[in-house]
Amino acid sequence: MRAYIGRQQAVSAEDFAELALGTPVELWLGVEGESEQERAAREDAARDILADNPDLPDDLIRIAARVIEDNPDLFDVIPLPRPVRRRPARKGVAA
Repeated sequence: MRAYIGRQQAVSAEDFAELALGTPVELWLGVEGESEQERAAREDAARDILADNPDLPDDLIRIAARVIEDNPDLFDVIPLPRPVRRRPARKGVAA
């Protein structure tokens, strides 16, 4: 099954997020290893987008709430058993 948002096909979760945001996810989250200058430029661009679209944060919260409501299994967390730590047997006399 193919999923389309508008005329764009979304093939991955990143595609859905980018199409919902209207911008690449990396603009908001950054990328590993970016320089201080790249970070500053990315943040400036994000500020410009927010200034042009003041309702964007509210829209994103609504989208996130809808995704959580439609997919509650995303948050089915199963606690993992803690590994048993075994101390090695000590040999010798305590000082």
